[in-house]
Amino acid sequence: MTTPQTQKAVQLVGPDKLKFNPEKSVYRPNQWQILCKVEVVGLCFSDLKLLKQFDSHVRKGKIVDGVDPAVLAEYPAYKVDEEPTVPGHEIVVSVIEQGEKVTKTKVGGRYLVQADHRWLKTQNSNGAIGYNIEGGLQQYMLFDERVSLSPDGEFMLIEVSDECSASAVALVEPWACVEDAYVVKERQTLTKGGKMLVVAEADFDKAAFDAFVKKYGEPGSITAIGTDEIDNAEKADNVDSLADFAYDDLVYFGSDAATLEKLFDKTANRGLVIIALCGGRFETEPQTAVGRVHYGGIRIIGTTGSDPAEAMKTIPATGEIRKGDVINVIGAGGPMGVMHVVRNICQGVEGVTVYAGDLDDDRLAAMSRFAEPMAKERGVGYKSYNPKKDEGPKNVDYSALMAPVPALAAACVKNGSKNGIVNIFAGIPATVKGPIDMNRYIENGMYFIGTSGSTLDDMLVVLEKVLTGKLDTNISVAAVSGLEAAVEGIRAVENHSIPGKILVYPDCEDLGLTTLDKLASIKPETTAELDNGVWTKAAENKLLNK
Repeated sequence: MTTPQTQKAVQLVGPDKLKFNPEKSVYRPNQWQILCKVEVVGLCFSDLKLLKQFDSHVRKGKIVDGVDPAVLAEYPAYKVDEEPTVPGHEIVVSVIEQGEKVTKTKVGGRYLVQADHRWLKTQNSNGAIGYNIEGGLQQYMLFDERVSLSPDGEFMLIEVSDECSASAVALVEPWACVEDAYVVKERQTLTKGGKMLVVAEADFDKAAFDAFVKKYGEPGSITAIGTDEIDNAEKADNVDSLADFAYDDLVYFGSDAATLEKLFDKTANRGLVIIALCGGRFETEPQTAVGRVHYGGIRIIGTTGSDPAEAMKTIPATGEIRKGDVINVIGAGGPMGVMHVVRNICQGVEGVTVYAGDLDDDRLAAMSRFAEPMAKERGVGYKSYNPKKDEGPKNVDYSALMAPVPALAAACVKNGSKNGIVNIFAGIPATVKGPIDMNRYIENGMYFIGTSGSTLDDMLVVLEKVLTGKLDTNISVAAVSGLEAAVEGIRAVENHSIPGKILVYPDCEDLGLTTLDKLASIKPETTAELDNGVWTKAAENKLLNK
């Protein structure tokens, strides 16, 4: 096979500026690099977040740690800040050429791409393929083994066989993101050796504080404001004088919304904010860093009393649904919402009831056609609703939020039960805050949780389910296209006009954006291979003339 010098690609060149480029260069691999042909790429709502934010997106910035800068300088697919990039991170590729020092792949091998490179740190997140490394909306991709190999020895290209369709394998990535949202292990301790900030605007019990610190892990340093009672603490005059993103654990004794709002800015990524109301109440709803729950991994807990140890008890071990939970999936009719609904119906947790809410009746009907019998077979409660017309569930134990709207996170708190979990799955931008009823949140012992992307282990779990027939990820497929129609496909994601996943096949030249129910008019031989309207490997083979 002769590799061309140019290729077709979709590039993001600025905020909300997508361009189809029929002559983008095909990069040639050096001794450490791998040139791959893209088999298929799925379009994702996260592509839309990058589209809107472009260089302000937390994953479009420079990689500041995790790899030698000299390696990045040799990697032409590394595109940061205002440089044009290629979106697309749900990818299956086949290797066509590689350098002599590459050991993790082989020519002719087929691979599922794990896009989320969590050890490659940007200022507020991490590097990822489809963001600051070019993604899959092109015919050919270049990988660098040194960039995609983690310090733990995990390689981000997972070899897969030809047993499954490329579509089923590519869709492991979004399903793995859903899996990660539930199986993520939560930190139930202080950061040992970390930096702690204590701000006291109310009286607290020093003995209880000392016991709390001893029980949950000794910090490396403590900075204190408003109190002289903390042993060996460095004193600071006020919150404004402190550096942003600097503290792993923050303890706030008080109930002033303005103070709490400032403290969110001082919290490091993966940081823990502990609020002890000490019998007080917030007079206004604090502007809460809901965006950083998802992208920064911060966590917020509280107690109505003055002992921070009571707040620590509200942290769940994982984000998993629990026995008897009333679950509300908000935005359930979209591609990711469908995955949450199916995942929770099939998880095997006793006594749960899944409510699926969406503003689009057609999307709800399309989902319910398979979700209702699936739930009935497993003895799970299921009810779909349109909040414009129907009353949704009350006293919800577990809310899964698919729309990046802070007001919906606030509504989840107002409608949440005691020890309720609010899973902010939607990527509210990291800089965005919203008013939250922190009095109710703390009094009910509620917990915001949020994850971004997935781990390699998540992908392997989902891939095993696909390969053994326990999960058919193709249930999500709603439309297919070639590269020329990928921009239209991204706009369809933006407009919610197609109720499911859109798959782009670079080999299908001149294939417009086509929903599965419209395939019969242009690809009748492909339509004949659908399984009750569900995409299959046989249908994919017909589409690709295999």
